[in-house]
Amino acid sequence: MKNIFKILSIAKPLHGLMVSIILISIVGAAFEIVTPLLSGRILDEVVKQAGSESRETDELVRLLAISFAATIVFLIARSLTQRLGDHLAGKIRQLLTEIFYDKAFTLPQSYYDSEVSGKIVNQLNRGITTIQGFINTATNFIIPTFLQAIIVIGILGYYNLALGVLMVIIFPIYLAISSISTKRWGKKEEVKNVIEDQTRGRIQEAISNIKLVKGYTNEQKEFNIVSDNLTSINKIYRKQSNEFHIFDFSREFVLYLILFATSIIIFYNAFEGLITIGTVIVLIQLVDRARQPLFGMSFILGQIQMAESGSKEYFEILALDSKEDYKNDSSVELVKSPELEFKNVSFNYGENSKVFENISFKIKQNEMVALVGPSGAGKSTIVNLILKFYDPTSGDLFLNGKNYKEVSANFVRKNISLVFQENELFSSTIKENVAYGSEIDDTKVVDALKKANAWDFVSNLEKGIDTEVGERGVRLSGGQRQRIQIARAIYKDAPILILDEATSSLDAKSESEVSEAIDNLVKDRLVIIIAHRFSTIQNANKVIVLNDKRVEEVGTPQELSAKPGIYSELLQYQIEGNKKLLKKFEIY
Repeated sequence: MKNIFKILSIAKPLHGLMVSIILISIVGAAFEIVTPLLSGRILDEVVKQAGSESRETDELVRLLAISFAATIVFLIARSLTQRLGDHLAGKIRQLLTEIFYDKAFTLPQSYYDSEVSGKIVNQLNRGITTIQGFINTATNFIIPTFLQAIIVIGILGYYNLALGVLMVIIFPIYLAISSISTKRWGKKEEVKNVIEDQTRGRIQEAISNIKLVKGYTNEQKEFNIVSDNLTSINKIYRKQSNEFHIFDFSREFVLYLILFATSIIIFYNAFEGLITIGTVIVLIQLVDRARQPLFGMSFILGQIQMAESGSKEYFEILALDSKEDYKNDSSVELVKSPELEFKNVSFNYGENSKVFENISFKIKQNEMVALVGPSGAGKSTIVNLILKFYDPTSGDLFLNGKNYKEVSANFVRKNISLVFQENELFSSTIKENVAYGSEIDDTKVVDALKKANAWDFVSNLEKGIDTEVGERGVRLSGGQRQRIQIARAIYKDAPILILDEATSSLDAKSESEVSEAIDNLVKDRLVIIIAHRFSTIQNANKVIVLNDKRVEEVGTPQELSAKPGIYSELLQYQIEGNKKLLKKFEIY
């Protein structure tokens, strides 16, 4: 029940609504029992008047009127409870989603590096759905049912102590059997959830990479992975079902055995003349009312167990340490003369995964610095540290003299524009992608598109800047998507610009168009370029060469190309490659 209490704790802003629902439920449960209680007196009154010569109907009318009024109050209370319960469930869903989504934005990048996005979303959906289902059941069924059971048992004990005792005995027995059943169900449910998360994550990955799947004709294998997982889930479900029905037979057998005993007691008392026919009717109805909560007990405990197991991963994610607070520094003032400095910075991804050690360098305003080095040297890691996606293992980073340890991620990122190697676009409109992270101004969007060398193709689209680009910009070509990214960086107008392999995946014509757009973007900024192709860093005035976990060389492209070292070696590889290509076509 620990997760149930966590749910109630999280829902503190809704406690007033919960109390209102409980109070109305109490009123409804009290008035619901009035009609069966009065039915015995009404029947006795009918029998009495039927045998009387002078029939007086005043008492009968009064009892019928009270019974009718009680039924109306009960119906109103039940409708209110259910409506407020649905409202509460909706508010709970919103609250839990907002809490989870808020948490997701504060988790470190390292968490997302180790998790599949489809799995995270599935855990969110399952947690929210099971919790909402529990709240709905609690307000519309559990609370009224338990209240009714308590009232009925009390009245049965008043009429006949033996009946009351039997009803009291049956509840713990029924609850014990149901509890064992639901716990065993819940343990298997947790195993199912793990497989389910993996399955949903795989489906999302396959659909996101559908071209890769089809291009490598791997559809059957992907289908089999999901099918095998679903088969495993069904095997577990079969075991759950077998156990459930065995336990269900056991508790139903006990229930009917005790109900049979209550019937014998009622009819024996009637046979002995200890109770009237009307009282027999009342007791039979009360026993039936007491049976209804018991029939629903397995469902109630099932809902509780589903909420417990379904919300397990939800609360595990909430328990993770938050590393960022994106709500701080919403109005960050941009630095005017940006300067970045690494001082004795080391970084490890894990205990045995050292990327670099004690690196130091400084990048000043209006400098265009290229990060060069073999794959795995740490170029992208440096960008991740600059963006405060990670914290260094040791050493310090400074932005305009401010230590990264003392400033928020918001402050750092507000001062940086990004152009990724991958086409990081949303499925919304071109203008929403260009103005992402800022207020939309159509005039500024068009101006940014023009500077990004993108306006020619955007203006020819049927809806212009209101054109939706599809998931990850699938309706645009690679060069077009990249120019939209550049327009976004121009629109943001941050003093620091990071270009992460911005032209590496483009053809020669698209690269030329994008490079021209980049020329408009880099003016009057501190620029950091990650590139493997040396043509993209020809305008850099400083090159930082990373190799063997350290900064191996620093200088201008001209200086480094003229002396032995990693830079000149990599440059020579590209020159030789180009010569071979030219010779092949008899151009060189």
